[in-house]
Amino acid sequence: MTEISHSPVKILVIDDDRVIQLVLKQTLQAQGYEVILANNGLQGVEQADKHHPALIISDWQMEEMDGLEVCRKIKSDPSLSTTFFILLTSRKAVEDRVEGLDTGADDFLSKPIEVNELKARVRAGLRLYHMNQELKRLAQDLQIQKQLLETELNEAADYVKSILPAPISGAITINSQFLPSSQLGGDCFDYYWLDEQHLIIYLLDVSGHGLAAALPSISIHNMLRSHSLPKASLYNPSEVLQDLNHVFQMDRHNSQYFTIWYGVFNLSSYQLTYSSAGHPPALLLSPTADSSLELKQLIMRGLPIGAFAEAQYHNAVCDIPNGSKLYVFSDGVYEVEKSDGNMWDFPSFINLITVCNQQFHTGVNQISEAIKKVTGSQIFNDDFSLLEIDFKSE
Repeated sequence: MTEISHSPVKILVIDDDRVIQLVLKQTLQAQGYEVILANNGLQGVEQADKHHPALIISDWQMEEMDGLEVCRKIKSDPSLSTTFFILLTSRKAVEDRVEGLDTGADDFLSKPIEVNELKARVRAGLRLYHMNQELKRLAQDLQIQKQLLETELNEAADYVKSILPAPISGAITINSQFLPSSQLGGDCFDYYWLDEQHLIIYLLDVSGHGLAAALPSISIHNMLRSHSLPKASLYNPSEVLQDLNHVFQMDRHNSQYFTIWYGVFNLSSYQLTYSSAGHPPALLLSPTADSSLELKQLIMRGLPIGAFAEAQYHNAVCDIPNGSKLYVFSDGVYEVEKSDGNMWDFPSFINLITVCNQQFHTGVNQISEAIKKVTGSQIFNDDFSLLEIDFKSE
């Protein structure tokens, strides 16, 4: 492999025999290498630490510190671990070679030294050394790219958070929680008053992860916020879904689809008109005469947006009793891997929501913490998006 640097390759020779030192030095210098000499094992370790040679040739039999101990110390140093290490020995037994290899030696050179063999083993060792160095550089480059990608994903998650709505209060109180997964998903949601009487609420989840999922969700969010749908009225959920399905067909958007739950609440009639495209049903918790809670799943069948051009969407209407709470969420809130490796599920989530509201005054933060506690998982596999709409008793 061609050297990037013009400086000669450094080779460290460790041997307490002066004659062998000179033979190795003259032979290697004639090949254009820079040769560093050490008279014993301790000095060899010091010289290796100082010069960081590409290759070391060390005698096995030396006083105080033999070649095996030198090899062990060199290979245990992260900055020297890829240095190619050749043990110089007159030992022929297989068990000796095994011991040397187990210690970390890369090759052996037999005594008496045969010059052509020396040159060949050095060339082979340096090829492996340079390949290892190149692999290290590639690994470092990959780590840098990984860090850059993680930074970009974090910035994207921060941007998604920045466009999400703040809590609202008044006749209706809405709080939300968005916890992006480590992979960044395609969740996005919004809620705002279209006028004094009509409140829009929606939550969508684009298929996949990463920027490829986040960017479409932002595009959809901007389209709805800017009232840029081709035909639909934002007051009519099924029309909104029909228009979105026309605009965001998979064959025109990198084979991606998304689910969405979309509702419009009428403050005068206290009715909620809603529609869904393959999204988990919203959950309505309402107080009963005996002070218990009634849970209703607002289920509306509909195909995910983008899956089929001919898909049809319809509205459903639901009366909202005073004091009710409505929960709208993505599947990331209940598709959670538990600490035992099994998956949590939707019925368990429904039960948790009910118990939380029965036992204490709860909020979205308490619900997410309760999910973490019951599943034993602190990390969500997918984006966690949860809306809590509180229809206060008058």
